[in-house]
Amino acid sequence: MADVLVLYTSRNGMTEALARAVCDGVDSVSGMAARLRTVPPVSAVCESLQDRVPESGPPYAVPDDLAECAGLVMGSPTNFGNMSASLKHFLDSTIEQWLKVAAVGKPAGVFASTSSLHGGQESTLLSMMLPLLHHGMIFVGLPYTEEELSTTRSGGTPYGATHVSWNQKPDALSEEEKALAIALGKRVAEIAKKLAD
Repeated sequence: MADVLVLYTSRNGMTEALARAVCDGVDSVSGMAARLRTVPPVSAVCESLQDRVPESGPPYAVPDDLAECAGLVMGSPTNFGNMSASLKHFLDSTIEQWLKVAAVGKPAGVFASTSSLHGGQESTLLSMMLPLLHHGMIFVGLPYTEEELSTTRSGGTPYGATHVSWNQKPDALSEEEKALAIALGKRVAEIAKKLAD
């Protein structure tokens, strides 16, 4: 069994809902399993340290998760058209894995959430891909063969799965958003499996 790291940060549960749908897609591929991880929040208070294990939810990621997994699907809420500081902080801690070329040739996909339709989803997805391309990972998007890309009235892009909350319940993914997140997880897992073979 090979793992695909599903790494996310979420403040209000929207990005977490996408992450869990991505996990469903990964887990649907025979011989592949999702490794769900999150990252601690970044604080401006330098003296404060975050506990190593969160009070609830999945464990915090460590840089070696990147080396141990066959692929990665990473998600963030949109912060001014960019990934969250906590996710960027985690990626900045993976220099050792970059030096060891631990992620070269592995597939990677991205997902994001916003509260409005034009909240910077695509620029956030692209900003998350930049460090992964530097790691030598292979970008995996969503092709238009995924019917929901043409029918969605909320989230979903060829760059990756997205969610628009419209100030709804945090976990209220539309049917199209959920289907696209599952498709992204499945696609990354299938490609990781083929590359491993």
